Order: sequence, then C-alpha cells, then structure tokens
Amino acid sequence: MSYTRKIVVTCAPLISPILAQEVEKLGLPVKSINRLDVATEGTLLDAMRLNLQLRTAHRVLYQLKTFSVSQPDELYQAIYDYPWENQIPQDGYFSVQSYVNHPTISDGRFANLKVKDAVVDRFMKQTGRRPNSGPLNEQTVLFLYWTEQEAAIYLDTSGESLSKRGYREVTVAAPMQESLAAALLLSTQWHPSQPLVNPMCGSGTIAIEAALIQQNTYPGLLRGNYSFMHLKSYQSGIWRRLRQDLKLDQQSRRDALKNIVATDNNPDAIDAAKKNARAAGVAHLIQFQLSDFAETPVPEVKRTSGGSPVIIINPPYGARLGEERKLESLYARMGDFFKQQGTGYYGYVFTANRELAKKIGLKTSKKQEFLNGRLPSQLLEYELYTGRK
Repeated sequence: MSYTRKIVVTCAPLISPILAQEVEKLGLPVKSINRLDVATEGTLLDAMRLNLQLRTAHRVLYQLKTFSVSQPDELYQAIYDYPWENQIPQDGYFSVQSYVNHPTISDGRFANLKVKDAVVDRFMKQTGRRPNSGPLNEQTVLFLYWTEQEAAIYLDTSGESLSKRGYREVTVAAPMQESLAAALLLSTQWHPSQPLVNPMCGSGTIAIEAALIQQNTYPGLLRGNYSFMHLKSYQSGIWRRLRQDLKLDQQSRRDALKNIVATDNNPDAIDAAKKNARAAGVAHLIQFQLSDFAETPVPEVKRTSGGSPVIIINPPYGARLGEERKLESLYARMGDFFKQQGTGYYGYVFTANRELAKKIGLKTSKKQEFLNGRLPSQLLEYELYTGRK
C-alpha cells in the first residue's frame, strides 16, 4: 500500500486530455499524456482511489517491474524472477492481458502464455502449489507491455473495464459507452447547479452520468468487484474507509435540484432509461418524458456564478444514403429547437455525420473530436443567444 510506483490509466482514443484533468484534480501528478492513456505515479492505495473516482478511465495499471528483453525465453525468466507468491494467493485465480509489439511475437497470446507459465512455475518451485489461471478478468489480472527491447509487467487493478459501471440493465439500439458519455459532459460548459436537457436520450446514459456528477457520486461506488481485491496485500478495512469517505462526500448533494430532463419518442427507450437510472440510484434526479425531442421541456435559465445550462443531443447518424436523406429534416429541426427554446443555453450535438451536421444551420462556437466505437465523431457546441451577440 505504501510503495510509490508508476501508474498508467488507460482510456478510449482522444479522451486522454480529459482524463488527465481528472487525475490532476485528485492530487496526482500527470507525467505524460498519450493517445490511449495517462501516466501518473502513486501507491496501490492511490490506484484504488483512481478506480473509484475516475469517470473517463478504462483501467488502472500499477507497475511492478520493468526489464529489457529481446526474445520470449528472456521474458519468461524476467517474469519468473518476480516473487509472485507475495502477490497472488495460492488458491486464487489470475489472467494475463498484454500489448506486444516485437518481431519475435506474431500472436500476443503466445506472450501471455509465457507470462502465465513463468508465474505458475515460480509458484510450484517456491510453494509446491499453484493458483488457477484462465481468460476471465474477475480476480488478479496481470498486464504485459512489451515494445522493442523494453518491457514492463503491471497489476491491472481494475479487472473489468471501468466504463462498465454496473447500472446498465436494459439497452436499446447502440448504447453509448459510459466513459464516453462522461467525457462529453466534462467537455461542455455545464455546471451541476445548472439545468441539463437531453432529448433523444435512448437508454439514458448521458442523463445518468450527468446525475452521478450532480450528486457527486463516483462511478466506482456502483461496482462491487475489482482486481486489487484479490491480491494478498489487499486490506478490506482500508477499502471500506475509502468508500465511506466518498459516500459522506456524496451526501452533501443528496438534495440536488431535479433539473436534468431526458426525453425520447420511443417508449422502450424511456422504460430502459428509467430502469437504468434506478439501478444507478439517480432516478429521483431525472425528469423522464415520452415525447418528440422538439416538445422537450426546457427549464428556465437561472443565472449563477458557475457554468451554463446545456442541451445535449446524440441523434442518429444515418449509416446508409437513404437514411441520411431522411435525417436531413431531423437535423434541421434540431437547429430550430435550439433557436426557439434554447436561448441562454449552450447547445451540443454529438454526431459522426459531418454532412448532416451542416443541416443544423447554426454556427458552431467549438468542435471537439471523439471516437464513438470506431466512428470518428464530433461534439459540436452552439452558443445560443437572442439577437446580436
């Protein structure tokens, strides 16, 4: 718990600058910002905090050892030399994941097998017994990073991706990843004291993530299992105190304003969104309504010193030409909705279709690039005001 080591926090592409801001707010140094991760340093306790509190991360990797290797047998020996019997319980279970870019390895699974064999052989030599191993990420997870001659072995302290909060019980169509929804919200002008309006809410991911932010509920509190819980060094008392401290912080916003509005014209989507919101413990913070997006109630703007009210829409993109033509009028109506009902708000549209976005008919004040799955997408910002600015 007390050794300070390198920690690598992974994320989806193009989100790392937002993740870096989260890490800094938690009081940890940002050593580097890369395309798919942010590097910091801290103790295993810090890694536990990161798992609990980060909204845009996928995994928290705690470095155990670095070494130089040029071929698989050297990898085996470097892993074998580490005292795994001090980390993994004899009756436990571990899995191995990796990123390998080396000419001697054509399939990363071969490197994973070398790591697994080294750990097992070490156990048999030192204790005469060995833990089970396999593909599941439910208990101890090791992560190998090997590129050119440099390699490192990490504890993946998260196990399952942190984007899987645990509240998504029902989905419709193609649901947005939770960490992406959080990244979008953190990229807007929105402040939790201000209204947030989410037409075309689908299964409710954006609205639910907004409510978690508003209530100061850290997403990690919704999960009950992490890889670090299966280490020999894990201390459940420390974990309970850490969770309790964060829950006390959460209590300070229990009476938050019910100023998050989410609508959809699909009754199945609204039912799914309500169920997911209940599972996340934030149903009382969101006003759900079955309606066309243009009939979404927009709360009156209340001027405060912090942030701005926001309308955020994730419309369909139109994968085929025929669909695009049908959606042109939808995007034009979105522009009308912003102009007629969004005065005093910041409007945001998240779309992977740049041609359709032109049909909105408003001038953007900001564009930010993201990936939604494999689709290059943009978060378009519109400052909505009356008359001349």
